[in-house]
Amino acid sequence: QLQFVESGGGLVQPGGSLRLSCAASGVTLDYYAIAWFRQAPGKEREGVSCITSTGGSTNYADSVKGRFTISRDKAKKTVYLQMNSLKPEDTAVYYCAARPFERCGLSMTYDYWGQGTQVTVSS
Repeated sequence: QLQFVESGGGLVQPGGSLRLSCAASGVTLDYYAIAWFRQAPGKEREGVSCITSTGGSTNYADSVKGRFTISRDKAKKTVYLQMNSLKPEDTAVYYCAARPFERCGLSMTYDYWGQGTQVTVSS
């Protein structure tokens, strides 16, 4: 069964950077599209970014375009979210999720979820 462990969250000042990692165990990620979601206190969960199973295509929410980059390392069974120019409104718990299909989309259904990692952007 596919399981994830997210890491890389923490406290960072506005304008700073963090790299989140989503490491899989149990099965290969080769056949899964992967997405990052986030949920801030009192707000609904929102899709941040996703990458197809091949890594050939990515999608981003408008709020993070140009600042965040998603990538995957198949050998390490890990997906990354590089977050630059962080803003206080990026503060949230970030989750990675997977769906057993090639395509990805921020409004699609994802079947496997990690436990989340907290990102706090504050001075």
